[in-house]
Amino acid sequence: MTSVPESYSTDRSLSESLRLFVGITRPRVMALVVFTGLPAILLGQAASPSLGKVFWVLTGTAFAGGASSAFNAWWERDADARMARTRHRPLPAASVLPGAVLAYGLLLTVLSTAILAGVGGTVAAAISLATIGFYVGVYTIWLKPRTPQNIVIGGAAGGTAPLIASAAMNDGAISLGAWILFAIVFLWTPPHFWGIAIFRKREYEAAGFPMMPSVVGDRGTRWRSLWYTVALLPVTLAPVWLGYLGWIYGVAAVLLGGWFLFAVVRALRVASPRQDYAVFKTSVAYLSFLILAMLIDLALVRAPVA
Repeated sequence: MTSVPESYSTDRSLSESLRLFVGITRPRVMALVVFTGLPAILLGQAASPSLGKVFWVLTGTAFAGGASSAFNAWWERDADARMARTRHRPLPAASVLPGAVLAYGLLLTVLSTAILAGVGGTVAAAISLATIGFYVGVYTIWLKPRTPQNIVIGGAAGGTAPLIASAAMNDGAISLGAWILFAIVFLWTPPHFWGIAIFRKREYEAAGFPMMPSVVGDRGTRWRSLWYTVALLPVTLAPVWLGYLGWIYGVAAVLLGGWFLFAVVRALRVASPRQDYAVFKTSVAYLSFLILAMLIDLALVRAPVA
């Protein structure tokens, strides 16, 4: 029989319980992931899609992200307890039982798969299920504790929302535009994550994770962030070259790319963990504004590509 931690309490209101389980899904991360899937729904579409279908596709995608976070929280609960950044999460804080979180992850997986299969077809559901499996099995369990390249390879899981959305809206076909969105998120992930990895280096070491700053040093990590950022910028302009998006997005992509590149270069020159943390925060705003620029362009200057 599983023992209940002394600090665990069942005397909790429904709203408090809901808040805990919503927190387990890491809603801010999940919202950004789902947000990246929105342009893929519209890219190349001659007509506006059904709002009902869009809602359920995004809901299914969000549930997949929530399931991944729940499984990650369940598996890394001991490591999270050793990090100041994560020790107050529900599991290390003993606010909820591990078995409940595992069951929650399974429930979200079933709901995500069922919703996407029902409204988007088997390909969208299969990509969602594969994303969960890759994030949990390949990234969380295998890569993260073994290699400093963990976030580079594992970052692929963070970029699948556009693939799911495109497959769901195009009878299983994935558009070139969706693959470009995937590539954008994939290339954005290392400089985004390495900023916080430098800032929290000692905590990751205490948790037993061989993050890039601990293996190649802070300066070597900053140079790698710069390489990925330089590679990212021309990819963000590919939708314009291919005719998916127009000048509104193009101008925004150039300006935002320059802003992000400046932050990464400044971190390399200043060589301060606080500046690396600024890169982390800038990266979130950068991707959010980039996707918003795509949506504005699609709303004002529709340039569909077959």
